[in-house]
Amino acid sequence: MRRVYLDYAATTPTDPEVVKAMLPYFGEIYGNPSSLHSFGAEANRAIETVRADIASFIGAKPEEVIFTSGGTESNNFASKGIAYANKEKGDHIITSNIEHHSILEPCKFLEAQGFNITSVKVDEFGLVDPEDVKKAITDKTILISIMHANNEIGTIQPIAEIGEIAQGKGIYFHTDAVQTFGHLPLQVDDVGVDLLSLSAHKLYGPKGVGALYIREGTKIRSFMHGGDQERGLRASTHNVPGIVGLGKAVELANGKMDEEATKLSMLRDKLIKGILERIEHTRLNGHPVKRLPNNVNVSVAYIEGEALCLTLDMEGIASSTGSACSSVSLEPSHVLLAIGRSHELARGSLRFTSGRYTEEDDIDYVLDVLPPVVEKLRAISPLYKTEAR
Repeated sequence: MRRVYLDYAATTPTDPEVVKAMLPYFGEIYGNPSSLHSFGAEANRAIETVRADIASFIGAKPEEVIFTSGGTESNNFASKGIAYANKEKGDHIITSNIEHHSILEPCKFLEAQGFNITSVKVDEFGLVDPEDVKKAITDKTILISIMHANNEIGTIQPIAEIGEIAQGKGIYFHTDAVQTFGHLPLQVDDVGVDLLSLSAHKLYGPKGVGALYIREGTKIRSFMHGGDQERGLRASTHNVPGIVGLGKAVELANGKMDEEATKLSMLRDKLIKGILERIEHTRLNGHPVKRLPNNVNVSVAYIEGEALCLTLDMEGIASSTGSACSSVSLEPSHVLLAIGRSHELARGSLRFTSGRYTEEDDIDYVLDVLPPVVEKLRAISPLYKTEAR
């Protein structure tokens, strides 16, 4: 059976060149980077090389890059670290109602600790209005956290405009760039961010490693206590093979980003057009233009998204109903509800995300398979029989 992987937003396959770069650090180069002997120094040199490469990639200084276990830790570090370090200055945090759960949940936690959280709403395309952010600012605001692009619907946010507002008010600005790092051009000074989260496994690197950019002079407190690794900001022995893999993934992205974005945009547009033309009662979710090059999210009326995913999987097609982090939840996507979709349409969402190894014939296969799958599922749908006809 043919197998087509279209869930790159959940995770990407590790590039063979990344695996090759990592292999020596599992056996040949095994020293603890914090050790003073030559074995440790050899591992430490590899880490510092990657730190400098990532910094160069985003226009930062090497010492502003802190290695973490991935996007979730980076987001927790940014939100909690800023909150606790600056609570004497203020207790107010601004975010949006379509953030990843690794921002929303820390914000709920901080709210229970006495912090005030403002969650600005998005429009029907999932866009945050910078003016809404500006209006939400008070003299107690210490942090604004708005994601660069949404992981479910692909909408790209106007973070440069928001960054300008934050800088003008002297407020720290964080962006979750897990879905965009290495896929879209991003320079920290151009967008005015003080903190930026990234993850290797969304970039053809290994799982379990990421980083947080922290602008020099930012007042932040560590929430991982133990050793004094990462300038005392993040305790724990370094994941040397993972960090090396992240570095190689960044190197590869640097040479392929523009070419891949062009290719994936073409595949995305073909898939969107084909679905909307061939299947009635479908709606595109997210902005039609300001969206990730690889993201297609549609609501298919009168069908449960889980049923669609499982049936497509039996045809060899991997898709999702939204974020992999919440796929076991029975609740509709908070992102789709936020853009005004009904509970029924939100439950009928389907996300396809393509990547480096996706080809046009993969899209053709999906467009051949999806319409009869939808027809089959609608044939046993009571809602379709009563409402659509």
